[in-house]
Amino acid sequence: MNPESKPPPRVLPTLTEIIADLRAEPDAVAPAPRGEAAVASDPLMAAALVNEERIAQRVIEQLQVRVDLLFEHRLRDALAAAVTRVHAALVDDARRELAHALREAVHEAVAEEVKRQRGG
Repeated sequence: MNPESKPPPRVLPTLTEIIADLRAEPDAVAPAPRGEAAVASDPLMAAALVNEERIAQRVIEQLQVRVDLLFEHRLRDALAAAVTRVHAALVDDARRELAHALREAVHEAVAEEVKRQRGG
């Protein structure tokens, strides 16, 4: 062992403990990000980065399925209510138009019959 080096710690902190410590110290300076060249030259870091990207991609895909299902369900509910309102409005408009057209047709038919009976 080199006389200037420290002995290794007996207990290594976990990543969550390190992050919690960093969050507790707002003035702590974050280490400078390592460049891609530095990460690529460290095979362990490169493998960890690739693994992290795979995990992130898998999580995103799983979440996307859930989000799609949730979105489809909520959209279907919202559209169902909107379609019901539009349908009711269209039926009401059609009934009013039909009643108006029927009244006009009856009025014209009665007027023609009265005119025919008067000999006109």
